[in-house]
Amino acid sequence: MAQGNGKVALVTGASRGAGAGIARGFGEMGYTVYVTGRTTVPGDAKGWDGSVLPGTVAETAARVNELGGTGIPVVCDHADDAQVAALFDRIRQESGRLDVLVNNAAYMHHQLIAKMPFWEKELDAQKILDVGLRSAYVASWHAARMMVPQGSGCIAMTSSFGASCYMHGPAYGAQKAGLDKLAHDMEHDLRGTGVIAISLWLGPQVTERAEIARRTNPEQYEAFAEMAENPEFSAHVLEAIQHAPDREDLSGQTLIVAEVARTLGVTDRGRERPSHREMLGSPRPKNPAAVY
Repeated sequence: MAQGNGKVALVTGASRGAGAGIARGFGEMGYTVYVTGRTTVPGDAKGWDGSVLPGTVAETAARVNELGGTGIPVVCDHADDAQVAALFDRIRQESGRLDVLVNNAAYMHHQLIAKMPFWEKELDAQKILDVGLRSAYVASWHAARMMVPQGSGCIAMTSSFGASCYMHGPAYGAQKAGLDKLAHDMEHDLRGTGVIAISLWLGPQVTERAEIARRTNPEQYEAFAEMAENPEFSAHVLEAIQHAPDREDLSGQTLIVAEVARTLGVTDRGRERPSHREMLGSPRPKNPAAVY
């Protein structure tokens, strides 16, 4: 078990899925992890096929504790700015600092992966722009007000290849592309403060929803199984980025987790992961860690 390292992370949208895994990854490294989400009772959330999804903020925080960190569950609706402000006030009062913010909270509409044009989906599908893009801006605004005075910190967005190709429709794509742009432009304002902003393109994740998606759309998802990443992997990559000699150069970039991990010598449970781009035979960019 890791011992407390004095660092504090906030992972939004961490009741389950990638967020819960990233929180667990920070726990493995001894972080104090504030875990936010709306789920307090198992069964509140449903999968793509209508099945009940496991996971609550309390369960994730408990798992962080088991792994050697300190998990602190906070029920927070990131569509509510007052709740988000109260969250950061609590972190400031209890911990006095924030080292990493992972903007992962997103509205997951039940028709997200449905094979239909956007106008045939319910209009609520666009709420991923409210909780997913706008909410990331709000949380980053609060985080910067803590990190800049302390002279250090990392603001990270969980994005995907859907930012540059068609994936789940225009609302999803716009949200992911928007996260990449937030990180890019935040770097300009944060430059010289000791705080960095990055966007991470996660590969397919080993999560509860992903398993349901694989069963629901096997022809679309089965091919991705070989490169599926454990979500804890992204937390370890974020830690490596913070200690990288070119940390400041990485700020503002959109980084492919599997590729930057290889550059920084991070593995996923001892295994190197291929990236989506490499699986499709696309050439790597001049800077192997960066999309642009």
